[in-house]
Amino acid sequence: MIILGIILLVIGFVTGISILWTIGIILAVVGAILWALGTMGHAVAGRHHYW
Repeated sequence: MIILGIILLVIGFVTGISILWTIGIILAVVGAILWALGTMGHAVAGRHHYW
């Protein structure tokens, strides 16, 4: 999810499409939050590890 967010950020920046930039930021932030929760040992969506 983090990688997809970064890809959308780059594509949105290069092409100037602001909706891709916004979606990329949202995906990167949500992915970082889920990754942090998974590494701290919290179950994310019923799974002990998120990847």
